[in-house]
Amino acid sequence: MSGYAGDPDGRGGQGRGGHEGRGGRGYGDERRSSAGRQRSAARSRGARSTTSQAPSERRKRTDQARTAAFDVLREVDESDAYANLVLPPLLRERRIRGRDAGFATELTYGTLRLRGRYDAILATCVDRPLSGLDGALLDVLRLGAHQLLGMRVPVHAAVSETVGLARNRVGAGPAQMVNAVLRRVSERTLDEWLSVLEKEAPDALSGLASTQSHPLWIARALREALAGNGRATDEIGDLLAADNAAPRVTLVARPGLTDASDEDAWGDADLVAGRWAPTALRLEGSDPSGIPAIRDGLAGVQDEGSQLVTLALAGVPVDGADSRWLDLCAGPGGKAALLAALAAQRGGKLVANEVAPHRARLVARALAALPEGVVEEVRIGDGREVGAEEPGAYDRVLVDAPCTGLGALRRRPESRWRRTPSDLAALTGLQRELLASALDAVRPGGVVAYVTCSPHLAETQLVVADVLKKRDDVERLDAPAAVRAVVRPAAREEDEIPLGERDDVQLWPHVHGTDAMHLTLLRRTA
Repeated sequence: MSGYAGDPDGRGGQGRGGHEGRGGRGYGDERRSSAGRQRSAARSRGARSTTSQAPSERRKRTDQARTAAFDVLREVDESDAYANLVLPPLLRERRIRGRDAGFATELTYGTLRLRGRYDAILATCVDRPLSGLDGALLDVLRLGAHQLLGMRVPVHAAVSETVGLARNRVGAGPAQMVNAVLRRVSERTLDEWLSVLEKEAPDALSGLASTQSHPLWIARALREALAGNGRATDEIGDLLAADNAAPRVTLVARPGLTDASDEDAWGDADLVAGRWAPTALRLEGSDPSGIPAIRDGLAGVQDEGSQLVTLALAGVPVDGADSRWLDLCAGPGGKAALLAALAAQRGGKLVANEVAPHRARLVARALAALPEGVVEEVRIGDGREVGAEEPGAYDRVLVDAPCTGLGALRRRPESRWRRTPSDLAALTGLQRELLASALDAVRPGGVVAYVTCSPHLAETQLVVADVLKKRDDVERLDAPAAVRAVVRPAAREEDEIPLGERDDVQLWPHVHGTDAMHLTLLRRTA
């Protein structure tokens, strides 16, 4: 069946590139999530750009790291690709390793995260509207600005190498413009530029949105979410800044399959315990692919916030039987694998439902290491129909709903530039339908977890309130208590997790160091 029309990016920016690697979600038009197609398109464009120039216009030597970053930015812009799907394989194919690979990675992600800041700065240095510039030229300018203002690259190197990139990829004429514009950018320090942007902004929030590189509507929504969750609105600066900090790689040790003490599973990886979740391990490095436990499916890459909400659902008591669990929107399988591992320890089974066939295959791969019989089925189906087709069939149900992904902007830096306020209407309608279906699918006494990786009030509190207004057979549970019950014992004793006074949970990057995951726990009463 086709995906839902309400999720333009297929997952709503649930890019759990740092924890679940979510690309498309399957609830919308299917983006070009095939990394191979994305890379081949980038390579073909790069080849055309180079060979279309006269020999005299080409550099004798091209900086591979900068060229890779440029090619990824073009793919993100032209094909709605996700950088975390394009860059790593591109680096491998071009044999860019070590420091050069690290440079390309920081240049790519840093430029994407801070695009709004750099566009505001470049607008003061270019004598025409940025909207009138060719996209490739604008990407070159952004890459140069990040080297000058966001990386420790000497001015002469940042300018000369970026001019060389422009000559190779855009042309000799535009390269002259790049030289002039970047020299203007280099005349001020970052702090001086930020001061200029703040002074030119019409109000404080607009200034923050500009300097912290967020669309203004997202900055407004996040400020409202802080207030709606009982937090001070003056935290908005810290929250926006946290979105621009590169997240650390967090791993999940799936219970019953491996744990931190299993030296053979982790090889020589440099790991430290997570802050909150007993299953979390923080990787003091950037590439988990070589870790045996990851290759064998005993562990995965998963944000600590995602682990917490999953553990909370599994830990909250249910009345009666507790043998059949459902992940209603399971792709790409990170939460499903953790749920299945927990179910296996109790003799239970998991059904994993996913609307998109390619994402269902990812789910099956994530679940492959589970003991035989634990995974009842990985099915392709519309989650909105499960409640009607299987009423009262499950003891626990996870609804990890497609959303705008505003809580995972640090992992999917390009998503903030793709989302618009108009996305909300379709997404919130879909979220209501999925939650209603989950409540029909759970049996009386069973529990539903409604989860999003967005703190937007329209996708969290309002969705739950609207669904519950139409029902008299559901009660809210104490989600903060459920989360506190599953955090590491040391965390409970030393640094109790701050969760506020509501009966739902909203995590925050600037407070908890996790993605901004929302959790509401509901029990079916009749």
